[in-house]
Amino acid sequence: MATITRIDFANRLRERFGLTTADAAKLVDVIFDEIREALINGEDVKFAGFGTFKILTKSARMGRNPKTGAPAVISARCVATFRPSNEFRARVANGK
Repeated sequence: MATITRIDFANRLRERFGLTTADAAKLVDVIFDEIREALINGEDVKFAGFGTFKILTKSARMGRNPKTGAPAVISARCVATFRPSNEFRARVANGK
């Protein structure tokens, strides 16, 4: 299975829109920075036909050390999540 990196994404934008390599890389960085900043500020990021990025707050809970089986506290934390749209799911399921 292949992995697409930021550079690959920038190269695809460069080829598709005729941007310079530097401009394409800068565009990718700006997009990701804007998504990151919105999430940090508590905003959801929604892309129609793609999905929604959100920050979820998880409470502290008891867990277990998988190696020893000893009980351990899993601290409260915030996690970034992505929920794909129904259209996105359908396209992936159909391989398009």
